Amino acid sequence: MSAAPARCLIVGPSWIGDMIMAQSLYQRLSSLYPGVLIDVLAPAWSQGILARMPEVQRTIPSPFLHGQFDWAGRRSLARELQSTSYDLAIVLPNSWKSALVPFLARIPVRRGYVGEFRYGLLNQTRPLDALEMPRLADRYCALASADNPAGAIPCPPPRLTIDSDARQATLQRLNLVIDRPILALCPGAEFGTAKRWPEQYYASIANAKLDQGWQVWLLGSVRDQPTTGSIRQLTRNRAIDLAGQTQLVETVDLLSSASTVVSNDSGLMHVAAAVDVPLLAIYGSSDPGYTPPLSSRARILSLNLTCSPCFKRQCPLGHLDCLNKLEPQQVLMALNEMDSKHA
Repeated sequence: MSAAPARCLIVGPSWIGDMIMAQSLYQRLSSLYPGVLIDVLAPAWSQGILARMPEVQRTIPSPFLHGQFDWAGRRSLARELQSTSYDLAIVLPNSWKSALVPFLARIPVRRGYVGEFRYGLLNQTRPLDALEMPRLADRYCALASADNPAGAIPCPPPRLTIDSDARQATLQRLNLVIDRPILALCPGAEFGTAKRWPEQYYASIANAKLDQGWQVWLLGSVRDQPTTGSIRQLTRNRAIDLAGQTQLVETVDLLSSASTVVSNDSGLMHVAAAVDVPLLAIYGSSDPGYTPPLSSRARILSLNLTCSPCFKRQCPLGHLDCLNKLEPQQVLMALNEMDSKHA
């Protein structure tokens, strides 16, 4: 392969937050190789959000369910991709299945971390030194070049574009107005309960801001509706529950309208960071050193207990102290400090 690839296929991750952080790689590729065309093979749900990344030329929806092998389907997709004449493939997931399509498509350079026994499927493999590169976004960025200059160049933060017309249409459809400050709360976390700050705590800060004349928007997916519905009830129905009422790309635009966002470590936390609004990120079982919000306007709250990060979906000790002991007053103080700073 020449030093400057003309066309690159990225096999993208499956989680919203990881997909956002992968934009740092796309930015790095565009910087190193001006004019490079970047296509991303990714789950269909990501098409709208990838369209907000100017570095991405095309999204190729992946037809494979999580963990699905489907040899015939992967071989068929590889045949379709062969005609595109990619110079380079970068495989971000660590599974061996994720490296099959670039191999079968005969892309000449196939790069990624060693992962799940992928020798042969990848011909530019990298061992991963987690101590040298603790952040996932930096690991992605290091795959942009053949010589792996880890840490040599700062990793660019993800930045999603905002469609003003689409945002206005979404605001009108949902009967939302932005005439007062907006606190956006993202109380869900797809990974599990060990990443979710208690809903009654969210309600406490919502009530405090509502009493100050703010609006409170509750954002999330259909799966988050029991949580957001409970929070709304605890605010005497003053908070606006938008969970399940928007597509992901619409949520991008809504978060860009917020005065401040409070979120668990979740995909929407990374979206909020990528639209560069003031963000207070709450960490429990996960590690802010691994997947921090990549924004200078973000502040992280974590108790840093000896038992965390444990990376478990549910608290293995049964007490969830990493979140239960982070009380609403602590979060509200941090929130008020941020509001004063960004006023």
